[in-house]
Amino acid sequence: MYNEVITYYAKQAPNKQALEDYDIKHYEDNSICGDDLEVYLKISDWKITHFGFTWDTAIITTACASIFWESIIDMDLEEILTKDSLYIESLIEMPVSPRRKQASVLGLVTTRNAIHRYLNDGKKDEFEDVIVE
Repeated sequence: MYNEVITYYAKQAPNKQALEDYDIKHYEDNSICGDDLEVYLKISDWKITHFGFTWDTAIITTACASIFWESIIDMDLEEILTKDSLYIESLIEMPVSPRRKQASVLGLVTTRNAIHRYLNDGKKDEFEDVIVE
């Protein structure tokens, strides 16, 4: 059902812990599947330098979030705000079924909303803002 990348990250997700030294944390949930996720971000020079997370999520959510967070280390905040579900699919090297789309982007939505809070820009992203059909 899942490729090796998904299986590996679901079982051995890096940084699956709350950070004590963070600049912003943010919580989101996915009411459709019952997943919830809180991300802790360390930011320096408008870039993510470190992350941690606490979760109660499905395999696809854990894996996609972990892979996404690793990919954005040292990435500019504004660039992260342009990422969508197609970016997630490119990272995991497989398409995501319509039924699992929201689960696959929970880490992305949580991170984008953490950045919006950090920037204090008054924006809040929803799942439909990042899911490309």
